[in-house]
Amino acid sequence: MIRTILMAVAVAALALPAAAQTPAKQLFGAKSTPSRQSSAPFGTYNKGCLAGAQQLPETGPTWQAMRLSRNRNWAHPDAVRFIKRLSIAATKVGWKGLYIGDISQPRGGPMLTGHASHQMGLDIDIWMRPVDRLDLSRVERENLSSISVRTPDQRNVNSNWTFAHHRILRAAARDPSVARIFVTAPVKLQMCKDETGNRDFLRKIRPWWGHHYHFHVRMNCPAGAAGCREQDPIPRGDGCKDAVWWVTDALNPPKPDPNAPKPKPKPPKRALTLADLPQQCSTVLR
Repeated sequence: MIRTILMAVAVAALALPAAAQTPAKQLFGAKSTPSRQSSAPFGTYNKGCLAGAQQLPETGPTWQAMRLSRNRNWAHPDAVRFIKRLSIAATKVGWKGLYIGDISQPRGGPMLTGHASHQMGLDIDIWMRPVDRLDLSRVERENLSSISVRTPDQRNVNSNWTFAHHRILRAAARDPSVARIFVTAPVKLQMCKDETGNRDFLRKIRPWWGHHYHFHVRMNCPAGAAGCREQDPIPRGDGCKDAVWWVTDALNPPKPDPNAPKPKPKPPKRALTLADLPQQCSTVLR
């Protein structure tokens, strides 16, 4: 009996180095159900995990979760409550509700494809496409696409953009549980141009590459979540003047100085392992 136990311990010890080197995205991507723990986010938005995730129901009275095959409609309960609130707000501006894209995996953590963030169940992708129907089948949810609200030159919103989008984003940004919202720069600039009321919420609307088919809501760390770390605070002001850079210099950067010293090559990006994440994430995986 003792010999059997010692052999098992030896095998487990040999396996530890291999497990430590396994990309964390493979470990978390393999989990199809949440951990049996109280809900709690650990780490940061791009280096963390989620205990006790809650599944956003696939269909509700004012929302539908899209791309169900990805199994990414898991979230911290605060995020689920926010989605329900915002989807009701969408009905008050003429939409039938919201189409919800990726939130998080059942245990959070790095994803096999698509996102560097979305690791704590506090990041939510919401489609720019107004809801057509709220009885889409699973197949329809795989094949239906969102719409872009940006022109091909990346400088302006296109004809898909409406003031209803503005009002939904404004409602989201004014929600006290929201830290910031990522959108394509033309959306930020158009909202800066159109807003005639209190502009305080505009500071939460942050330009970022690629967010023209959806907007990305990032929630604050929940109250009492000691293991969750916030991003740095947003700069003061509405951010409208700074957003101009995204449609000017960012799209047409100045030519590099041929006499400037060459920058040192960056080391290749390494996939996160479990050792890179908070210690609690090992327990979340188990």
